[in-house]
Amino acid sequence: MQTEAVIKHREIFDRIAPYLHSREAIIITGMRQTGKTTLLHYFFQKISSPNKLFLDLENPLNRRYFEEQDYERIKASLELLGLRFDQRAYIFLDEIQLVKGIPSVVKYFIDHYEVKFFLTGSASFYLKDLFTESLAGRKFIFELYPLTFREFLSFKGFSLSIPERPEMITSAIHEKLTSLYEEYILFGGFPAVTLKGTADEKRRTLEDIFSSYFQLEVVQLGDFRRNEVLRDLMLLLMERIGSKLDMTKLAKELKISRSTLSEYVAFLEGTYFIKTLRPFSRGRNSEIRKAKKVYLCDTGLAAQLSRADKGALFENSVFQILRTKGNLAYFQKKSGVEIDFIVDQTVAYEVKISPSRSDINKISRLAKELGLKEYKVVAMKYSELEGVVYPFML
Repeated sequence: MQTEAVIKHREIFDRIAPYLHSREAIIITGMRQTGKTTLLHYFFQKISSPNKLFLDLENPLNRRYFEEQDYERIKASLELLGLRFDQRAYIFLDEIQLVKGIPSVVKYFIDHYEVKFFLTGSASFYLKDLFTESLAGRKFIFELYPLTFREFLSFKGFSLSIPERPEMITSAIHEKLTSLYEEYILFGGFPAVTLKGTADEKRRTLEDIFSSYFQLEVVQLGDFRRNEVLRDLMLLLMERIGSKLDMTKLAKELKISRSTLSEYVAFLEGTYFIKTLRPFSRGRNSEIRKAKKVYLCDTGLAAQLSRADKGALFENSVFQILRTKGNLAYFQKKSGVEIDFIVDQTVAYEVKISPSRSDINKISRLAKELGLKEYKVVAMKYSELEGVVYPFML
């Protein structure tokens, strides 16, 4: 087991900490290789009580404990492993999607004994369906994503103090942070990739993450008849990041029906490979289009496995940071004028590698029209224009 010293801090730790001793189960979900197991070990160490148990459900022997029809027999097995149920008990289970009946087991022990559960699973597609009703009022779900840029800096050992105001960013500070941000775009934020020393090791790890996702989520859990079509769709979507999904065109290109394509897209989103954004609407603007925009879970996969251009990769990297800030949407008029991201219906973000005054004027005008409280232009290149911020400040 890892020691506390080698577990690097993640922002999600602080969000979960207030619920460590609550009655509700803590469920951590997200794509593979984002650090869920490490997070589970971290909180296992934080629980001072000796009355705790950690089980990895990828081990088929551990899965057997939870496959009994009589839940009291499950209790007896856990007691043989050293757990006591006459006092507060803490059970940590990794990869719960591998045990179909686990939600009802968790509910039984929460209702009948003083048990606190910490659970991880890699597939939201399955977890949300399984846990929505069966654990109503008995759970808190947290989603773990690849590293944000600030976490990326921490993992690489940089303790840089990033100025909060754009006017404090000198060209020298910008050059230093941008060189690191370019690496973040090129190789993404999967912890295992960030910690590799060479570009070749990073590329191989990204290829392994893609392969692992395909084999364990698509092939084993997805149970689709034509896995090769889903693979082709994944590659096509990588090259379309930041674009609106033309479902008719995609279905024709893949030679499948629109309903099948919709099922595939829902699966990829439910297992965290992609994220689709709906258009922003307050129910009063008829110009908003209905098509969703698509983004990838991580820029590293797109940069290494597709031909996505620099602008699209930069926009996807900003998406990776903003998705932790709140609910995202985009806005576009019929004329084509758009806002890349709107966070929680209050703040507008336009992403430009090299912004101009007209970009700032445009988002200012649109934000005012939509009644948004704030707007920002996120730039890659250094700029002295007022209203410009940089991705490492988000």
